[in-house]
Amino acid sequence: MMITTPLSAEVIQTLRVGMRVKLSGIVYTARDAAHQRLTAALAENQPLPFDVAGQVIYYVGPSPAQPGQVIGAAGPTTASRVDPFTPALLEHGLKGMIGKGKRSLEVRQAIQDYQAVYFVAVGGAAALLADCIESVRVIAYEDLGTEAIREMIVEEMPLVVANDMYGGDLFEEGQAKYQRGATS
Repeated sequence: MMITTPLSAEVIQTLRVGMRVKLSGIVYTARDAAHQRLTAALAENQPLPFDVAGQVIYYVGPSPAQPGQVIGAAGPTTASRVDPFTPALLEHGLKGMIGKGKRSLEVRQAIQDYQAVYFVAVGGAAALLADCIESVRVIAYEDLGTEAIREMIVEEMPLVVANDMYGGDLFEEGQAKYQRGATS
């Protein structure tokens, strides 16, 4: 399924755990340090460096681009690192996240409460993912280096829905399926 940002409520309603999608449009990067600053700004009623409503954040700290490249390696980081900050961003309209690994119960509940989606990207495929990135520019927190917030234009980034707005969890479902197969 092809989808574009910003994510609409209608698109999010069609997404189910396990679906493969190709995402195009603007995606913002943010890791731990950037998330700390974003949630601190929210707590102080300060404006964010970009409007999170309908947007997607990719948990990535890309490596520097080599000559002739738009970006260096751009593989996902473990999403649980930003779990303490995620519910506040979802409450303010964030609709999608890209990372790797399982999310906390609190984040999974917030995904349901605020009708959002969590995608996983294949870890170890940083070069493939970088090929989907057409342009990159730092928009905030440049002092954080690779953890600065970047605005990226992506084209057909391959992702899998890991948590949907209905409470589905790819990791739990996969483990349960494995357990059923192991006992057969």
